[in-house]
Amino acid sequence: MLAGNSLLGNKVATGLLFVFFISVNVCAGDYKEDSSQIQRNDQHFNERQLDLKEIVFVIQSQSSSFHAKRAEGYREELLQQARSLEQNLPPVLLIHEVTENEGDWSILPLLPHLSASYGRNSSWIFFFEEETNLNIGKLLQILRRFDKDKEWFLGKPLHDEESTIIHHYAFADNPAVFKYPDFAAGWALSIALVNRLANKVKDEPLKSDFTIDLKHEIALYIWDNGKGPSLTPVQELCTEEEGSPRADNCATTVNTYLPYCGDPVKKEDIFIAVKTCKKFHKERVPVVKKTWEKHAALIEYYSDYADSSIPTIDLGVPNTERGHCGKTFAILKRFVSKSVPKTNWLLIVDDDTLISIPRLQKLLSCYNPSEPICLGERYGYGLGLGGYSYITGGGGMVFSRVAVARLLGSGCQCYSNDAPDDMVLGMCFNAMGVPVTHSPLFHQARPEDYAKDFLAHQVPISFHKHWNIDPVSVFHKWLAEDQGDRPAETVLRGTRQEL
Repeated sequence: MLAGNSLLGNKVATGLLFVFFISVNVCAGDYKEDSSQIQRNDQHFNERQLDLKEIVFVIQSQSSSFHAKRAEGYREELLQQARSLEQNLPPVLLIHEVTENEGDWSILPLLPHLSASYGRNSSWIFFFEEETNLNIGKLLQILRRFDKDKEWFLGKPLHDEESTIIHHYAFADNPAVFKYPDFAAGWALSIALVNRLANKVKDEPLKSDFTIDLKHEIALYIWDNGKGPSLTPVQELCTEEEGSPRADNCATTVNTYLPYCGDPVKKEDIFIAVKTCKKFHKERVPVVKKTWEKHAALIEYYSDYADSSIPTIDLGVPNTERGHCGKTFAILKRFVSKSVPKTNWLLIVDDDTLISIPRLQKLLSCYNPSEPICLGERYGYGLGLGGYSYITGGGGMVFSRVAVARLLGSGCQCYSNDAPDDMVLGMCFNAMGVPVTHSPLFHQARPEDYAKDFLAHQVPISFHKHWNIDPVSVFHKWLAEDQGDRPAETVLRGTRQEL
């Protein structure tokens, strides 16, 4: 039985998380979109002395076998590039290997280690994702334009067009004023900034327990209400497709929009559980049936009321206004029982989740179902103090059968029916030593809640919520199978041309 219910009880207050960020809304009028005059004076385009060994490369890797193998191959590729430049080899770190802290993916807890290990002999820390292609010769030329002894935060800027819940409604009066980095393009911190931030992390507790959208929260933490540097745009840090004509001057490009590794997983090998309740049978369930249900071979709807017209199954768990932990654990038990066909994969979604099953089939081809896999959009709780990661439920939670069996065998369970199911599952897997696996293609919110440039280089798998949108139209615009594997930017560009 889980202890420490107060920790998970904080999920009830997630809607109030933006209170901490009210101060940034107050200060938004003081924010300068460009770098400060001092920073502009420090940026000279005559190249400074900088050796490749002064750059620490950090791949934002993960520990599942698929991601770890990709990252290891990428590290060797970068070292081969370095050898061809005939310079001293730089450190290339895989973030999941650096320390034993599972929360290192959230970057801030990792900064004291990076400062202690590289703070004296290095000049830059460059972070990038597994999907990022990097030309280190071009990156070296970029970094030589900046004074490495100053505080610099470099990247490709994203911005919100309207205030959004995933950013806690920060800068509500003018969301576009605040810029944050697109991790897929890579982003850099000067060692002077890393050293100062490392001391701050050690001396001051993080002001929010939740990690929701890391790239935005990192930028807020660095900016610190104007006390620290804002993001300086670097046009050569790109998310153009590798090999595209627009990528000629780019130091970074994006490798692929939807990873897949051979034949897609058969739809008959994915059991889909939809969580619903009686009050949404006529409002939300019809949307599922109009959009993505036709791609599901095995699907059941779980409710507090058995409705033969859908049909729904009453698992004997009363409906709750929030949490749904009791219902989710009942679904997990049913999945491993003889009541449903035996499959390697379980997908649990809400009744207002929009998802592309064909794209999920392709993505799952990259994962070994004999491993305990828990896949989706990763959030974090209390990562600055240890804490745990979890897959947020609205975007869809994918589990291998092995993961479900181990979870149920561990004895971990809900402390109440209305406990937050995604967070309880995260705590359980953390206690078992099973890391969750993140994919940015799952989305807890609506397309409107994400920066357009962020979605432009994706082939999204899911979105969530029906607030102030036509969900059927959203599905056909972003997730319909006739779009294939084209990135959203291509789809939207084609739509504009048709108009």
